[in-house]
Amino acid sequence: MIDAGIVRVVVQDARRRRGMRDVAAAAGVSVSTVANVLNNPAVVAEATRSRVEAAMDAIGFVRSAAARQLRGLPSRLVGSITLDQSNPFYAELNRGIEDHLDEAGCMLLACSTDLSPDKELRALRLLEEQSPRGVIITPTGEQPQRLTAVSSRGTPVVLLDARQAGTDLCAVAVDHELGGRLAGEHLIGLGHRRIAFVTAGPDIEPVRQRRDGLAAASRGRDRRQERAADLVELRMAPAGFAEGTDAVISAMLDRADPPTAAVCVNDVVALALIRGLEARGLRVPGDLSVVGYDDLPFAAHVRPALTTIARPIRELGRVAAELLLSEDAAGHRHQELVFRPRLVVRSTTGPIG
Repeated sequence: MIDAGIVRVVVQDARRRRGMRDVAAAAGVSVSTVANVLNNPAVVAEATRSRVEAAMDAIGFVRSAAARQLRGLPSRLVGSITLDQSNPFYAELNRGIEDHLDEAGCMLLACSTDLSPDKELRALRLLEEQSPRGVIITPTGEQPQRLTAVSSRGTPVVLLDARQAGTDLCAVAVDHELGGRLAGEHLIGLGHRRIAFVTAGPDIEPVRQRRDGLAAASRGRDRRQERAADLVELRMAPAGFAEGTDAVISAMLDRADPPTAAVCVNDVVALALIRGLEARGLRVPGDLSVVGYDDLPFAAHVRPALTTIARPIRELGRVAAELLLSEDAAGHRHQELVFRPRLVVRSTTGPIG
């Protein structure tokens, strides 16, 4: 309840959007004082600020982002475009982005492309129409021209989990080739010489980098390795994990020399593979050692606990948001930050029997 002696009641059409003049009239202050409360509250006396905020609540005032931008103030909206929001990895990325945006007084508008270049383009166009503070994007493929065009029109762009040579776009990425190599060297060190690389979905750049790293390990870069490991790639059908997992396991078992270990493109695929093996009465790691990728929150809590390649998911999102709001992104000066993944050994890998 607002004290009528402090705030004068102003009768207005309830359907009309309230503005700063309405707040000023209700609080008995100038419009410039209301503006200071909104944009520079430290210069307003606490009692006055409380009266203005009470008036805002009483009349239902909501600040206008459009009016804010007309006054030359930066937008509070940041767009995030990821490949698939149903993937827990991207949910964690967005949480990291939000962690920093919340501290900066900004809001995240998140959308996914479902790995469709056309959907990515529509999302970019719709976000640009909102004049956002910037866009953080995990691109669908190698189409840097559409992203550099957005940047050149004044909307800062930060690449997340991607690196695109030949552009001046800022990027936050992971050394995925190192991740693949760590997984391969771990399994080879346990005596495995027949290794499957299990993927799902399109062959995007981070996946290719992981494969390259695994292939480098299998070729025997380590001089202590007696011989190169055999590497086979298997792909889960996108129609569904149940059918895709069964097909992958059948393809493994039908080989003359079945793999004794598998490196999966992510933890979700690794978990699906493990559950499919268990349904067939096969043991992990007794019959097949399995390595995931990402170290999602569930990886340490499933049974058996998942050996995986960890990357700091939330930190990636947070750093991308920091970079976007920094002068580097705003000034379109190229800066690339690359994180090193690490191997986390748990219970799904063991020495070859």
